[in-house]
Amino acid sequence: MDFATLVFYIFAAVLIIAALMVVGLRNIVHSALALIVVFAMAAGIYVLLNAEFIAIVQILVYVGAVTILILFALMLTHIVGIQRTNPTNKLWFVALVICALIGAAIIYAVTNSQRAVANAGNAAGQLPPGVSNVVRIGQLLYSPTTYSYVLPFEIASLVLLVAIVGAIVIGRED
Repeated sequence: MDFATLVFYIFAAVLIIAALMVVGLRNIVHSALALIVVFAMAAGIYVLLNAEFIAIVQILVYVGAVTILILFALMLTHIVGIQRTNPTNKLWFVALVICALIGAAIIYAVTNSQRAVANAGNAAGQLPPGVSNVVRIGQLLYSPTTYSYVLPFEIASLVLLVAIVGAIVIGRED
């Protein structure tokens, strides 16, 4: 077993434990903090897959924006008479069956896909030498010669701006 495989198993184990903590902890603030660990471990797995840009975006957007937005919404919302805990659900067995089916479908799709991810023996999905995936993403976003993704990128930033303004309006006391 090489070092990258060992690190992957560590990241995956921590991710699974933290994900179970997200849905299992009684205190919703602790669940949100466990969600930060889930996002960080997913970013670590992206780094192992040589997708550094996606890992950085994972940290910036999900940990830096989404989770902090959830924490601010929890802290700024004053609901009288309601405890800030996760409700206990009696349908955990149904959820377990659904999760097992979805997991089996993902494993089936990954092992039997015609569009499998390129590995070291198959250079179909490899980048040219000297070009990192960050450079390639920049070329796709801003290249005037090919289809440019500037408009979808700007629309996504506009949606995030609307979410921030909405959080401020909701959190503002009247």
